Amino acid sequence: MKNFLVSFCSLFLILAIFTPISIGQLTPSESRILFQFQKLLEYPGALQVWTNWTNFCYLPPTPSLKVVCTNNRLTELTVIGNKSSPSHSPKPVSGSFVISQQTLSKSFSIDSFFTLLTKLSNLKVLSLVSLGLWGPLPAKINRFWSLEELNISSNFIYGQIPASLSSMKNLRSIVLADNLFNGSVPDLKSLAALEEINLGNNHLGPGFPSLGNSLVSIILRNNSMRSEIPPTLRNFDLLQKLDISSNKLVGPIPAFVFSLPSIQYLILAQNQLSGALSNNATCNGKLQVVDISQNLLIGKLPSCIGSKSLNRTVLDSWNCLSGGKSKYQHPYSFCHKEALAVKPPAKTQEQESKIKLGLLLGVIGGVVCAAAVIGLLILVIIKRAGQNREDKFDRSIVEKISVRSSPKPNINARRVPQMMRLPTLGLPPYRVFTLEEIDDATDNFDAANLMGEGSQGQVYKGWLRDGLLVQVKCVKLKQKQLPQNLNQSMEALSKLRHRHLVSLLGHCTVTYQDHPTTASTVFIVLENISNGSLVDHLTDWRKKEWLKWPQRMAVTIGIARGVQFLHTGVAPGIFGNNLKIENILLDESVSAKISNYNLPLPFQIGSESPLKGQGISSSKPLLNSAEAEKEDINQLGIILLQVLTGRLIKSASELDELKIQLEKGLIEGPSKLRGLMDSSIQGSFAYQSLKTAVEITVNCLSRDPSKRPSIDNVLWNLQYSIQVQEGWTSSGNLSAQM
Repeated sequence: MKNFLVSFCSLFLILAIFTPISIGQLTPSESRILFQFQKLLEYPGALQVWTNWTNFCYLPPTPSLKVVCTNNRLTELTVIGNKSSPSHSPKPVSGSFVISQQTLSKSFSIDSFFTLLTKLSNLKVLSLVSLGLWGPLPAKINRFWSLEELNISSNFIYGQIPASLSSMKNLRSIVLADNLFNGSVPDLKSLAALEEINLGNNHLGPGFPSLGNSLVSIILRNNSMRSEIPPTLRNFDLLQKLDISSNKLVGPIPAFVFSLPSIQYLILAQNQLSGALSNNATCNGKLQVVDISQNLLIGKLPSCIGSKSLNRTVLDSWNCLSGGKSKYQHPYSFCHKEALAVKPPAKTQEQESKIKLGLLLGVIGGVVCAAAVIGLLILVIIKRAGQNREDKFDRSIVEKISVRSSPKPNINARRVPQMMRLPTLGLPPYRVFTLEEIDDATDNFDAANLMGEGSQGQVYKGWLRDGLLVQVKCVKLKQKQLPQNLNQSMEALSKLRHRHLVSLLGHCTVTYQDHPTTASTVFIVLENISNGSLVDHLTDWRKKEWLKWPQRMAVTIGIARGVQFLHTGVAPGIFGNNLKIENILLDESVSAKISNYNLPLPFQIGSESPLKGQGISSSKPLLNSAEAEKEDINQLGIILLQVLTGRLIKSASELDELKIQLEKGLIEGPSKLRGLMDSSIQGSFAYQSLKTAVEITVNCLSRDPSKRPSIDNVLWNLQYSIQVQEGWTSSGNLSAQM
């Protein structure tokens, strides 16, 4: 017995010494804040698993919860609840806010709530969605000194947006959509880093907000704005998406909005915009979607949006336009009468006189000030000239200051839009591993851990020292690399982190210095996705029953977002990504992850064609980037086709036959098209949602690569399809008839 106790104590001591201690433990003070946060939110489902033993920094991300730590400090907090939002809740009879089952209780204090949260001084990302928060947003929100992304959408926050928001200089994304905000939006021009703003579904107005011209996306739909479209928008060179629909905007549509340098989506529908569009208006070649429907427009469409184009969607119904389908337009008298009713009030003669007097005084004052400044400059120059003879050092200082005060813009700098960067959140930090760590993770590359061999090398499963299951890909390079070239390639790899990619967690490079003819080996550590592939879910009847139409559309949108990131979210873009349905993995939340995409490694060892064994010819020549981009779109179309129909494509002839059937279904009508869909999704889709998805799928499969849509166009159509589906579902439909 004594010997047993000695052995047991020895074993316990050994385990205590060698058991690894987590290096990611949150500080005690921030842990206490999170437990108070849980209590103030009244223990929502996403937080009910938190206990005194929870290590917050190692919580696995879920669709409703993400906690990210950096250096033992909280840097991201994302919580998504299941409460309804104002736009999806019955409106109170009184018209004013009332506490309900969809809000937090009467005891909730939004002021105390944000007083607590602002103590998390290192937060960069705060996302609190559908949690039933209510009350006016306190001005102390600006205590989040480091915050870059703020999302408090789908709550019941009312009152004005606090002006203190304009002092949060690091903000890149503001999403306050689907709340009860009212009044004017504070001046946000000073937020030079801001790239995305979404204030949709509130009661903001009547003026158009003052915004900085660094924005990539502006969404102000469904508010109470009654102004004209401001001319300052002509300076928004980076703007890709402008959605100001469902307001009461008046006046003409300025011609410049169609030709903004980066504009792709222009949504102006359901306003009171009037007058004729300029016949000389030109369109940016990137413009994909224009929606000017349900306004008071007259005349003809400009040629750049009036002509039929496969690459541009134009919605212009229910105006008073001529030259189109008159049955979808009002008569001219309707628009003329309505435009008079909503015409901006004309300035009185007294107001006009005051304006003219003000302008005159301004001009006189400007001339006087300019003369004074010029005189002062002459005196300074004369005095400076005398000083320069005595001391040349002073002149060099002035020259240096002059140069610093007028920096040249970095014209070649590539801006990755905020919408591309947001989905990288929730992954552990990228790091460089040692060879010892790689050996330890794979148990010295034990054959039992070999998962397979792909086009870019062998893949092993492994366990990091913190217990995380990963995949380790071993890639041998064809020739020895210069250290700087290899480092550049590794830097590019570190950017491949996205919510819809099997993302890179780190790498290890090994170069054998004593063998000059031997190339380098790169070990790439990837996240492990263990919930199976999309093929598994389409062929296993138990999993297939769960994949109804909304879930399938969510999966396809995830795939499209992953491809969009590869094409446009990194520089240079990554094309030729071997997109196959077998390479689409699904995580525990059934979110799509693209695997086996093209890793941009230099001189990697070749392998068999990724098309081998798919029944499709693998004798294609190497493609340039433009051709490879269109090939990716074609492969994405094949995946979409299989998701919609539930049939796995085995050959090129089978693909052509199924595509032809879909084209006939679009022509022959709803019953034909519905009959081509997977039987397990019958009754779960709106026909218009289905039709939109089928149309973009057929376009992706076009034989002419130039007619295939861009990935942005594909993604927009898929998102539009799911929006139609959500509207159909919320209206209470129980059948598949729209």
